Amino acid sequence: MKLLTFYKNESLQLGIKTTHGILDVAAVSSASNFQNQLIPDSIHKVIEGGASAVAALQNLVDRLESSSAGDPYWLDEASLTLGPCVTHPNKIICVGLNYRKHAEETNAAIPQYPILFNKFNNTLTGHGDSIPLPKVSAKVDYEAELVIVIGKTAKYISKEQALDHVFGYCNVNDLSARDLQMRTQQWLLGKSCDKFSPLGPYLVTSDEIGDPNQLTIQCTVNGEVRQNSNTSDMIFHCDEIVSYISQHMTLVSGDIILTGTPEGVVLGYPPEKQVYLRDGDVVTIEIEKLGKLTNQMVAELQ
Repeated sequence: MKLLTFYKNESLQLGIKTTHGILDVAAVSSASNFQNQLIPDSIHKVIEGGASAVAALQNLVDRLESSSAGDPYWLDEASLTLGPCVTHPNKIICVGLNYRKHAEETNAAIPQYPILFNKFNNTLTGHGDSIPLPKVSAKVDYEAELVIVIGKTAKYISKEQALDHVFGYCNVNDLSARDLQMRTQQWLLGKSCDKFSPLGPYLVTSDEIGDPNQLTIQCTVNGEVRQNSNTSDMIFHCDEIVSYISQHMTLVSGDIILTGTPEGVVLGYPPEKQVYLRDGDVVTIEIEKLGKLTNQMVAELQ
């Protein structure tokens, strides 16, 4: 199932991508003939509900697709303003230098353990939103990444158990202000500017993905391919990442993990060839089975 969020009356609503369009779940659940049914009407209720919540939504979709009852509830996706496909994660955990060729292009040592850092909810936004290029940075870089969305509480779990605790996956552009990132040994400042984690467009349930470490991953800037790789190049695969983090902190439903970026970032170019993102640049992140996440960079006004 492909889930998303969209703005309606200035609040984020749950939608389901179907062959008929986007199903407005909240509108259906508030209809008189559906009010006695237990329908999860927010993205986090679905994540927390897991398989039973997804099954309830699938039954709803099937019922509406087989009759004219769903006609008022199908929306044109192109007309919607999308939000981040996970709206309020308890934790945003990132893995640095997790693709072998990316570590090599930046002349970094291959890490022995996952390099972890965090971002905050101020970095979240959705597909189609404009991303402000901070006035305090001249070196904003793109990073195509696969996101793991945790579905069940995980603590001290094995690698073999890890993916059973995953609800699904999505795209992110882990934007990075390199001059701020490299100012000190801590990367946080360069990673946590506003809207530096556009997320989506869809949260895709794990049953549609299969092996998350066999997916093509790509980034284009103004239509030019900059990153073109496969998640199989990860140094620490998704099951290893979830297991490792769970040894040190409790992962809870709705937490998201950004799993690192492949080679092709601006930072990996020779200094004389580095051209960082500029006002007007359009960046698209595409991962196999997860759709395309597109955002335009704009100069910060304030």
